[in-house]
Amino acid sequence: MSYSERWQELFGPTGNGPAMRLASASNDPGAGAGGTGNLKYSKGPWTSASGTAGDLRTRTETSRSVLGRGHEGVEAGAAGLSSVTALKAVLTSWEERLKTVRDECEQLKGTLRTVATEIGETETAIKTSFKGVHGPGEGDEKR
Repeated sequence: MSYSERWQELFGPTGNGPAMRLASASNDPGAGAGGTGNLKYSKGPWTSASGTAGDLRTRTETSRSVLGRGHEGVEAGAAGLSSVTALKAVLTSWEERLKTVRDECEQLKGTLRTVATEIGETETAIKTSFKGVHGPGEGDEKR
């Protein structure tokens, strides 16, 4: 099988037949998002998601701390009741869950921030690499 045949098998025939396209790369204004043929990127969503993960981490830790303080003195005040043991087991279970969420949010915050930085740096490098390259109609007056 030739390269061209393999390409057509994977992505569809060229010409008027069906083909795989990104919605954002469509030149048809009614084809959903995009429509201009230009793929746009903004690091804003990645940075925002990182901040949200950081906020959730902080709120989770605060909630875990408040939960613990809310249970202080329960054992002494309800000594001898069987429900104290069950309550302590529930508290321990929730503290562990909240620690897990807190730790996962911390990891996610760093990962999202790294993605935002890397995409921003890649975008800058690509913009720099295109300096001096003229599109249709640009730079024709110098010829």
